[in-house]
Amino acid sequence: MLTALVLALLAATLTGLLVLWPGASTPAAESEFLAPGVEIVPVTVTEVPEVGDAEETVLVEAVGRADPLDGQRVQVEVPPQIAADGVRPGDRLRVLDLGAQGTTGAGAAGEPLDGEAVDGEIVEGEALAGAEDASAPVLYYFDHERAMPLGLLLLAYLLLVALVARGSGLRAMAGLAAGVAVVLWFMLPAIFAGQDPVLVALVAASAMIFPCVYFAHGISVRTTTAVLGTFGGIAVTVLIALLAGRATGMTGADGDAAQILHSSFPELSLSAVFLAGVIISGLGALNDVTITQPSSAWELRAAMPSASRLEVFTATMRIGRDHIASTVYTLAYAYIGSALPLLMYASTINRSLLDTLASGEIAAEIFRTLVASIGLVLAIPLTTAIAAALAAPPVSADGRRSRRRQLQERLARF
Repeated sequence: MLTALVLALLAATLTGLLVLWPGASTPAAESEFLAPGVEIVPVTVTEVPEVGDAEETVLVEAVGRADPLDGQRVQVEVPPQIAADGVRPGDRLRVLDLGAQGTTGAGAAGEPLDGEAVDGEIVEGEALAGAEDASAPVLYYFDHERAMPLGLLLLAYLLLVALVARGSGLRAMAGLAAGVAVVLWFMLPAIFAGQDPVLVALVAASAMIFPCVYFAHGISVRTTTAVLGTFGGIAVTVLIALLAGRATGMTGADGDAAQILHSSFPELSLSAVFLAGVIISGLGALNDVTITQPSSAWELRAAMPSASRLEVFTATMRIGRDHIASTVYTLAYAYIGSALPLLMYASTINRSLLDTLASGEIAAEIFRTLVASIGLVLAIPLTTAIAAALAAPPVSADGRRSRRRQLQERLARF
């Protein structure tokens, strides 16, 4: 029965992938990242002046580390909020070299720049103060170089997972990689190709469940129980998101990224994209509880071989209630930590707490947390009921000997 159910879900998922697959090309054309003649150059910071209460860009001394500035001492214009605490000597930055676009030709240093489009925005500023040559490159802060430190951090994480969780941890990383591949190669291109974002997210979440569960935990009745519980939780999450999205006014248009996305692709429904994000965001925590609940049921069954299914269900639900309680504040604290600057800014506005929580990006994250939590809470009793029904009592030593004798007798008769 379990095999039939899982194969049916897998067949439905594969059918959805085939029907919604975007193909080799999508109608969404890629926009240029940089304007013609503009390039990103790596530099190393050598000196940072005192910022104080400056409201204008800060000139940071740096040395170029690649052509065309290799070995040259240059100045980089850095926004004051970044220079105040985010730039120190020795830091490696990525800066925009505007080339000839960054100068005013015959104008003297300090004259305003002609506006130039960089990464979709108009760069405004002044030529570097103290520049002796009008053709000297004008460099602007773009970002910190993070590839190397992030790569080392990822390597340390993989080593720790391999040492502590061993094969299970590494298989879980393989499942995660497969899930990310589904998002990058199917979900995003399919949405840009004009498919319904909610339906695409549902198929993508289904396709992410199988590798994440079976790669990490193997194929067994226990893990198949987790798969069924996860599908049930996703179904509840999708239903609640669709019913409550319009009623709560979730337009998905809050935030700079949504505004830029709409300006570039006006045919996209931002509200549908937002609901698709809600579905995917709840998948991780949902899979966590649907894995641990069957494991708890099987362990309790082994400890209580004579217990009824109802007793196993009741004992496992006591563990599930602790999971519910911990997950409620886990999701809330995760949002509070990620949105701390936004919350700090909102707290400085003279309005009621209810108005603050019901506005813009804050309300969107509250909606995301509540919908994901509802799906998770309802998935726990569903998964526990399936696990309690399927967790068979262990066979005793006498039982194993009895079965062995029965097998020997049957072979002898044969």
